[in-house]
Amino acid sequence: MLVPVPWSPPGVDPRAWRAALAEDVADLLARLAQAEAAIAATPADRSLAEEIAWPGMRIYEVPGMSVLPVLGAAAADGFEQAAVIAADAPDVPGMILGKLLRPLESRAVAVAPGGPGGGLLGVATGLPAPDWLADHDLDTASAQRLRRTAPAPGDVTSTPPWRRLRGPADLATLDVALEGWDNTRALLGG
Repeated sequence: MLVPVPWSPPGVDPRAWRAALAEDVADLLARLAQAEAAIAATPADRSLAEEIAWPGMRIYEVPGMSVLPVLGAAAADGFEQAAVIAADAPDVPGMILGKLLRPLESRAVAVAPGGPGGGLLGVATGLPAPDWLADHDLDTASAQRLRRTAPAPGDVTSTPPWRRLRGPADLATLDVALEGWDNTRALLGG
């Protein structure tokens, strides 16, 4: 999901920064063997989605930055499970995403916390999404908030967190040893 990115490092064009973060996440997702990647974007972000999408990658145009319309679009395309991931975590390891989908064998919803900045990195569920799942955005949601509407608290499980790049302090947390995030790395000077 092309979430808003309200900051950029000094001297880096904000649009180029947002595009680099999102492209790195899209590249990671496109290479996962057991998943089919797509990009969710508002009409205003459609051109950015088209710019970073791999050939043949679906683009879901959604009215806003909430999760349920994306899950609905994936269900309409016939998918049995879907995960919505914030596009501002360029160095997220693929295993974090795998851990987000694995609990769906026994739980209705899985969430990956977004690290110290709060919010969620992602949310996954079987499709169609449960009726009790409240619509939310990834910036302000939490596992606790989603559990409030669940029939049982155990219906929503948390997976390991991974921080999103939501401000300048998060730059120091980028893991240079991780592969990937080439576009973000290039904007930061290698």
